[in-house]
Amino acid sequence: MLRLLKLTKTYKTGDQALKAIDLEVPKGQVLALIGPSGAGKSTMIRCINRLVEPTSGGVLLDDMDLTKLGSGALRKARREMGMIFQEYALVERLTVMENVLSGRLGYVGFWRSFLRRYPQSDVDEAFRLLDRVGLLHMADKRADELSGGQRQRVGICRALIQDPKLLLVDEPTASLDPKTSRQIMRLITELCQERGLAAIINIHDVALAQMFVPRVVGLRFGEIVFDGLPTGLTPEKLTEIYGEEDWEATIEKVDEDEDVEAAE
Repeated sequence: MLRLLKLTKTYKTGDQALKAIDLEVPKGQVLALIGPSGAGKSTMIRCINRLVEPTSGGVLLDDMDLTKLGSGALRKARREMGMIFQEYALVERLTVMENVLSGRLGYVGFWRSFLRRYPQSDVDEAFRLLDRVGLLHMADKRADELSGGQRQRVGICRALIQDPKLLLVDEPTASLDPKTSRQIMRLITELCQERGLAAIINIHDVALAQMFVPRVVGLRFGEIVFDGLPTGLTPEKLTEIYGEEDWEATIEKVDEDEDVEAAE
């Protein structure tokens, strides 16, 4: 289980990105984090794995408070938190397989990773993951030869090969077309279900969140203003999160998309 206890982030400018956030994410639950730009979504994800240092509060993964760990202990703890990035964060000149195996860097020694001598069990798992996401035939391709959707699938494999307890997913569909965005969201949620993984997905697309994720948390100005089922995102609640807009049209579009999904 992940627990955030009064998690706060205040920047040197005085801007408060997170305001005493309390949140629990049980094992196996996938949660979508929505809200306008500047609401604190990416900051929250990065405070959890301390890519951004929280100003105060606690981040508990099971019984371990990540905010109290020194650098060595934090490196070990990060093995249990897979990160999937908006811009993929792949090494372009390396192959798909090498990029996936880089997810094991926290487990192998420096020289083994430098020489790319990974245990056979890691290589076997990388092949299994690539097969699961439909990229087995591209294992030897360079990352810069891939499409956006293929790159994101490699990023998913790299996160999963860590064997994490928690996935932190930052805007996984922001650079993708609508069809690929659906495929990636479906893949992430299916993999979490298969592995009993908890996940927090920072996503701008409300319709995708409503279609694929069982729990939605809405942030505004660094505070939680909604936490519930996707069906609870009424026009009034969306207005509270984002501001005035014709939210009826968004909700109708989600209903139509779900009908299409069912037909398929």
